Amino acid sequence: MTSDAPETTVQLDTVAEATTRFLDTARRLGDSDVTGPSLLPGWTRGHVLAHLARNADSLVNLLIWARTGNETPQYASMQIRDADIEAGAPRPLADQLADNEAAATRWLTLAMEAPPEAWEAIVRTRQGRPIPATEVIWMRLQEVEIHHVDLAAGYQPADWPTDFVTRLLPRAAADLAKAAASDPGATAFAIHAIDTDFTATIGAEAPSRTVSGPATSLLAWLIGRSTGADLTGDLPALPAWK
Repeated sequence: MTSDAPETTVQLDTVAEATTRFLDTARRLGDSDVTGPSLLPGWTRGHVLAHLARNADSLVNLLIWARTGNETPQYASMQIRDADIEAGAPRPLADQLADNEAAATRWLTLAMEAPPEAWEAIVRTRQGRPIPATEVIWMRLQEVEIHHVDLAAGYQPADWPTDFVTRLLPRAAADLAKAAASDPGATAFAIHAIDTDFTATIGAEAPSRTVSGPATSLLAWLIGRSTGADLTGDLPALPAWK
């Protein structure tokens, strides 16, 4: 990609590359692996695969909203979202792969064809948060990268691209800081990425401890994808990251 390519095109290429990595991992699974546990409590790998496909379709809805101006919710309802995941989870690998490939292609094709003005539109996430349509690209990248790890099939947080970690770590820290600020019983602590010198404070009070480690390890712990065993410092209980 040339340096003068539109930023959205560069970002979409990043999503496409992450999706290819995810699908390559999924193709190495067998049918018996699909029913095995993922890293998410109560979810099999099939749940993760079904969720990734339906997530792509939900983000198609947001791109349609941005392009047409007609409000198209990400999901018709959370009940339907959850039911679709449960229904899709037990399918054999071939069906899971075909579904994910088709859904990812639908989303990426629509995104690649979006006119510049569509990216300036404001849409809402399933939680009701208003965002510029450009943020939909980032939403998809997070889903693919994080749930690739959740698949529990060899892809680790250490495999996350540096740019992804650099972008998500401050956001994850800020989200947790906001959650901790509303919890008077939360223990304030600082984090320090030893490889990037990124620091942040979680909690409203002066931090009583510091948790240190590589940026990737900190991110994995903050978003619940690691126990933090590879970090140093007294690890507190974390508020839920959303």
